[in-house]
Amino acid sequence: MTSDPVSPAARATALGRGETKSDVTALGPRERALPGTPLYVHLPFCAAKCHYCDFFSVPAEGHDRGALLDALLHEAELCAPRAPRTVFLGGGTPSLLSIDELRRLLDGLERITGFRSSASEVTAECNPESLDRDKARAFLDLGVRRLSIGFQSLSDEVLALFGRVHSVDDSFRAFEAARAAGVAQLNIDLIYAVPGQTEAGWSRDLTRVLALGSEHLSAYNLTFEEDTLFHRWLDQGRLTKSPEELELGMFHATRELARDHGLEAYEISNFARPGAACEHNLNYWRNGAYLGVGPSAVSKVGTTRFGNVKALSPYARRARESGDARLWEERPDERTRLAETWWLGLRLAEGLTAAEALERAQATDPERRAEAVAHELAGHGLLACVDGRWRLSARGLPLADGIAKRFLAALAR
Repeated sequence: MTSDPVSPAARATALGRGETKSDVTALGPRERALPGTPLYVHLPFCAAKCHYCDFFSVPAEGHDRGALLDALLHEAELCAPRAPRTVFLGGGTPSLLSIDELRRLLDGLERITGFRSSASEVTAECNPESLDRDKARAFLDLGVRRLSIGFQSLSDEVLALFGRVHSVDDSFRAFEAARAAGVAQLNIDLIYAVPGQTEAGWSRDLTRVLALGSEHLSAYNLTFEEDTLFHRWLDQGRLTKSPEELELGMFHATRELARDHGLEAYEISNFARPGAACEHNLNYWRNGAYLGVGPSAVSKVGTTRFGNVKALSPYARRARESGDARLWEERPDERTRLAETWWLGLRLAEGLTAAEALERAQATDPERRAEAVAHELAGHGLLACVDGRWRLSARGLPLADGIAKRFLAALAR
């Protein structure tokens, strides 16, 4: 999906390098996030679990969605920020909720936060099988102005391999339904480097999607996350990764085709028309604060990260009883925060300056270790610095994860 409820740095950084981690019994009292803090809402229900997905989700059938919404709103009562500047409904599949359930959720969040008058961007993730014109119109009426639709593939065979329950035709119908309802900001999610996929096939499919004229595109190469069926199949030899040179060819083809259709790459995997970049995700990449509510939701407040229980019933019980469903907390040290900030900032086309990195990380670096790493990487042709602003070079773009590891290895120890 387009928004990671855990920041990319939080997911990639191993605990134990100058960090402390506590369970919920050691945490202090829950406090409300500062006004304006971006709000993430995790809705875990899905029609089926995708075989590549490692986000927390549960089948919608057989679960009390109303009870979950009650618990989530109770948690929000105690900690959600007033006047959030962005709101993102992720999951899971938010569009799986009925119109009445969406009204209950979004009217509740409006009462608690006043987001309809404060947020410059309100996004909901949608899957094609649960998005029609009435649902899209309801989103608009309830204050959601941006929809992200998970096409993922233009092959019904690949969709079946992924464990998706929609067809290619469903994806195009959902997009047209959203447009017919009046949604002016649409993102399409796609995955490439699928086993057996060719660069020509990917370019053909991507061209077909880009012809729809969406304002935003998220295109990710397939990853085999631990604790997923795909990872197990990879270990068993039932799936094989695409060769690196093929992935690289698809990576460059994506950037070229998106640019040809008026979408610029503002982040490694994200493309937008002018003014249509996802503000909520930009805040993640700029290492800003955010508050998450819902099961498994992660928050970053100040220099502390914490996350909720990753199970439906325990989350609902804790949220209803105390409004506090936190399970863990971690406080990265200055060097770790600085390394993460450089990595996140370099993913953006705008890059960052050394001063911005220090400010965002709330860190000091008297020995200028981070800049030394940047200069070292520039010497290898992986970074470039223009007027004090560091960016990934053309050679460094597809190697962003390796560059991140270099910063973490040099600073976060």
